[in-house]
Amino acid sequence: MAKKLPKVDVVIVGVGWAGGIIAAELTKAGLNCVGLERGKERNTEDYYMVHDELRYALRFEMFQDLSKETITFRPNEKIRALPMRSYGSFLLGDGLGGAGVHWNGMTFRFLPYDFEIKSKTIERYGKNKIPAGMTIQDWGITYDELEPYFDKFEKMAGIGGEPNPLGGKRSSGYPTAPMKASPVMNMFIDATKKLNYHPYMMPSANLSESYTNPDGITRAACQYCGYCERFGCEYGAKADPVVTVIPVAKKTGKFEIRTHSNVRRILHKDNKATGVMYIDLTTGEEIEQPADIVVVTSYVFNNARLLLTSKIGKPYDPATGKGVIGKNYAYQVEAAAAVGFFEEKEFNLYSGAGSMAVTLDDFNGDNFDHTDLKFIHGANIAYSQSGSRPIANNTVPPGTPGWGQEFKTASLKYFNRNVTVWAEGSCMPYQHHFLDLDTTYKDSFGDPLMRITFDFEERDKHMVKFMGDKCGDILKEMGADKVVVYNEQGPYEITNYQSTHNTGGVIMGASPDTSAVNSYLQMWDMENVFVVGASAFAHNSGYNPTGTVGALAYRAADGIVKYSKSGGILV
Repeated sequence: MAKKLPKVDVVIVGVGWAGGIIAAELTKAGLNCVGLERGKERNTEDYYMVHDELRYALRFEMFQDLSKETITFRPNEKIRALPMRSYGSFLLGDGLGGAGVHWNGMTFRFLPYDFEIKSKTIERYGKNKIPAGMTIQDWGITYDELEPYFDKFEKMAGIGGEPNPLGGKRSSGYPTAPMKASPVMNMFIDATKKLNYHPYMMPSANLSESYTNPDGITRAACQYCGYCERFGCEYGAKADPVVTVIPVAKKTGKFEIRTHSNVRRILHKDNKATGVMYIDLTTGEEIEQPADIVVVTSYVFNNARLLLTSKIGKPYDPATGKGVIGKNYAYQVEAAAAVGFFEEKEFNLYSGAGSMAVTLDDFNGDNFDHTDLKFIHGANIAYSQSGSRPIANNTVPPGTPGWGQEFKTASLKYFNRNVTVWAEGSCMPYQHHFLDLDTTYKDSFGDPLMRITFDFEERDKHMVKFMGDKCGDILKEMGADKVVVYNEQGPYEITNYQSTHNTGGVIMGASPDTSAVNSYLQMWDMENVFVVGASAFAHNSGYNPTGTVGALAYRAADGIVKYSKSGGILV
């Protein structure tokens, strides 16, 4: 028998970026909220002087224990899915702040094209440009409608950068200056301008200067130590939920965080959620938390899984294309890159920051003509100097022996003489790419694991060839003595790290026939349930997802406040 607690206004499942933003905005509006986080408490003090690459980057200190809960994967339905037992393709965050603690800080706005991708593609190229099986759709919201929320997220996080010359219109500039530009970054800028491209400093959540945000949160500037991705920031310079939005929610006195609380079900009756059931992982006790509103803000896979195990929403059927929960899973296409080796020039590549970078969007979205190309959308092309930590980085020219004196000589020579230009590619959804519950494997509580069915498509191979060649052209213009181009996309390989940019499964749209949530991320099928995160993306753009997740979370918060007063499906 579950222990039943007193009812609250709102229960929030997962306290990362989305959950933290929701908590801050709702408590400021006077709502009493409980945040349930299955991981442990985290504070900035946890990372004082802990630049331990082995512990954090290679032994995955900050990530989910895959022996207790993981995902299963298969490239298609003909093959049995197997569990991911060691980290590879992506990293599943664990603990207060979630992936918002261990991210790099690259903070983009998706392009106007992204939000109306189907309509704009057909308008320019005709409906035959969209291949059979590709299930792109408009998001039910435009860039202009979302722009104020992008602005709000950037000011809260203290994002620094330069406006994207090929991006959407902005209501204001970035609240802080761009990060410092290294010599290599300046070489990239000069070379790409000569190629008639439009480079700009990458938007960064690593503060370039001390900053106080509109909520009164003050943070210090980045030290360029190079320990961002897979690490917490001991300075608080990298924006994360623990040092930005969560303190704001706590200060109101209306937010209670319960860590080590694993939510297993959303409880519901007569088509309305009544609360959630969770396990206190410290005692094993089953607890029921009643609430007027349930906000699901965990990671992509957990959002979809919780709805499926709770029997909320219609599960997606890949055979018919009907149903919505699990639909339009997408990843990121990141095989396109080029490495340049310099014989005479030497750089300080050890110093850096997660989003110390320069980038361009000439080949992203629909910023270039796709008429004669066998793909739509594109990629963001960049050079980023995130800090070449010593264990994981040892780039040598092809043909170098893997051991011995020649290997050692090349390793020492090229450690600070290699430059990688890479493309962060978009990923389009297909009818046969989806999320569902595994029929064989279960977690430690007996609930089925989330199953991914996904592989790279012909469209991805064509895009990687195109983008890889562009990366090589840039390095040649930068003066590299030897350029190695990577422009081949093989089958999806879950054992090799690529990015943690998983999207879809609980997508947004204008109709309950084709989407799970509306533009406020409110479920069509259960009006007092909101599902917030990259699970709402109907495809993945050529960018990191966090800026768009943040903007959608702020819009969802507005919607939840409205719903708390009047009820009903929001329009």
